[in-house]
Amino acid sequence: MESKGILFDKEYQEELKSKFYYVDKDPKYGERLFFENSGGSLRLKSAVEAKAEAEKYPDCPERDHFRSLELKDYVNEGTRQILEIVFNANPGEGALITELTASQTMFQIVSLIMENTEGTNAVVSTLEHPSAFDAVDYYCRKTGRELRVMQANEKTGRIDPEEVARLVDKDTCLLSVMAASNISGAVMDIEAIVKTARKIKPELYIISDAVQHAPHMQMDVQRLGVDAMNFAPYKFFSVRGCGYAYVSERIANMPHHKLINKDPKVFELGTPAPGNFAAMLKVIDYICEIGSHFTKSTERKILYYEGMRRIHLQERALLYRLLEGTEETPGLRHINGVHIAADPKEFEGRDLIAGISIDGMSTGDVTKKYLKCGVLVANRAADSMYSHRIVTALGADKGLVRVSPLHCQGTDDIDKFLRITADIARECV
Repeated sequence: MESKGILFDKEYQEELKSKFYYVDKDPKYGERLFFENSGGSLRLKSAVEAKAEAEKYPDCPERDHFRSLELKDYVNEGTRQILEIVFNANPGEGALITELTASQTMFQIVSLIMENTEGTNAVVSTLEHPSAFDAVDYYCRKTGRELRVMQANEKTGRIDPEEVARLVDKDTCLLSVMAASNISGAVMDIEAIVKTARKIKPELYIISDAVQHAPHMQMDVQRLGVDAMNFAPYKFFSVRGCGYAYVSERIANMPHHKLINKDPKVFELGTPAPGNFAAMLKVIDYICEIGSHFTKSTERKILYYEGMRRIHLQERALLYRLLEGTEETPGLRHINGVHIAADPKEFEGRDLIAGISIDGMSTGDVTKKYLKCGVLVANRAADSMYSHRIVTALGADKGLVRVSPLHCQGTDDIDKFLRITADIARECV
């Protein structure tokens, strides 16, 4: 049943794992279980190597000799495929914003909207990453607008459409809702949120931070109807040093920093790094290769869609295993002393992320216990600027330990993690 996911064949899963660097072993620190993919996902070998290869050449992509044209093609083709395949934007519609980080793209998008539109308030959710929340807060202060904050449903970890309707009105200039929680993995019903908000104000600008969601399910701006969405390649199997964002046609044509003689929809200031685009093209290749394993189509968009669908089904099956376990190895829901934040019964509408706590231990101590066992997870501490607001919104005032496997890992990895978790929890009983 798709509701509980569909696992890759073990042989195929191991083949995919072999395409990533250092999944099971750090070259300096030894064997490990890397369940910290939300902090920066495992790296595709082909993506890292493509960036390294492109960086070897001193040629300027703005020249007309052969190597320059090849480097320029990485940028042009990468831009096209990121917009049309990764974001599923209509050809020629909207624009791509590139920055050193996805957080910078978010600040730029928020500034564009709030400095070029009318309205007395902006709405953001309590679940947002600081890059989105703080951007909206900053520009509300700068432009003299009211900041309105939507509250999360503690049981589901989501923002309900009713909460959107409570705060959005005809004077709202911007609505920001992240695609999925970076701590609980809850996927927002962006379609329903957009529909609800635009019933109140049809021309409302709606943006979504998809940095955590991008590796787990296709970002589809046409279907969702958002005006902007971003992602970070280093959390999407690729490299650090770049962030990408789609903006709709109406945002793309707003006044923005640009070279005077460039096309109105160009956001590049200076020459972009071809290696970053070369790396992202390899990520798209990889996902299309997964798609080709399950469909006979040769159309790249179809292959990519099927590849992301299969990644999501694999991860849903791994999530089921993580939460429910087996007769031999109890899942997180069945280990005495373990608690999961925002854990509704259904497995749909969730990415492969779980926020947990263990009775009798601080999240910092739990994280250290895991590390001693060779397991990497993330301490989302209650006093951290990056997680305080979010864990509090999820009812976890003492913080959470974030567990985030990846699709290339398998049930053996999940079971190993569960056995270690049971051992840690047993210490406190």
